[in-house]
Amino acid sequence: MRSRSNFLGALAFCCFAALSTSAQTTTDNSTERELARLAIEAHGGDKLREMKTLIVTGTVNVTAAQFPQALGGTFVTVFKGDKYRFELNSPLQAVKQVSDGRETSSSLQGGFTLPPVNRLGFLLLQRIGEPGFIVTALPEAKRKRKGFRVTSPEGFFTDFYLDDKTNQIRSFDSTYVVQGRTVTTSVELDRVKNVDGVLVPERYVQRFDMDQFTIYASFRAREIKVNTEVDDDVFSLGS
Repeated sequence: MRSRSNFLGALAFCCFAALSTSAQTTTDNSTERELARLAIEAHGGDKLREMKTLIVTGTVNVTAAQFPQALGGTFVTVFKGDKYRFELNSPLQAVKQVSDGRETSSSLQGGFTLPPVNRLGFLLLQRIGEPGFIVTALPEAKRKRKGFRVTSPEGFFTDFYLDDKTNQIRSFDSTYVVQGRTVTTSVELDRVKNVDGVLVPERYVQRFDMDQFTIYASFRAREIKVNTEVDDDVFSLGS
């Protein structure tokens, strides 16, 4: 039961988290800040910065060493500022996590709660320039790639890697700790979709490593909505 709970938790998180520089760097990270600016511009510029809401629904196929047969499911994510809601429906179990911007509620067993999904991954780009969101160089081992790191006020970070020609995000990865366990997740974007001027990940593959098991997930968005009105009741902890 515990392994199933861990698997479902990792599978749920895979939904969101959904998105070469010179070895010489400057102490003020001006090079990395410029790369971050270019990435934002490549994904919509001011339209990305000013995006109020994002709704993504779609399908996912997952494999893992413990579950070698592909497991199909559906997912829904809703973001509005610091509020978010995600739901994952699979043959094993339905998973839901909701935040009203202050508190978080999760349906996962054993009190397991995932990291704030709006502090990791693609949507972190939107927060660049806000107080506490810091752009720095990639770690030394990654600096052959064109990219930068963004760290949230809570200490969560994502390393972004850019396409050499378009400056769009090609991949990103993060490492964090959940209940004493170190977790690493990496995402490769296959396709983005222009929705009202914002380029949003539409198809991507994610690898999720936690202790001694690894999950591979292939996501495909069926519908993406930008700046659609979303009632705050959607983020009610009891909903």
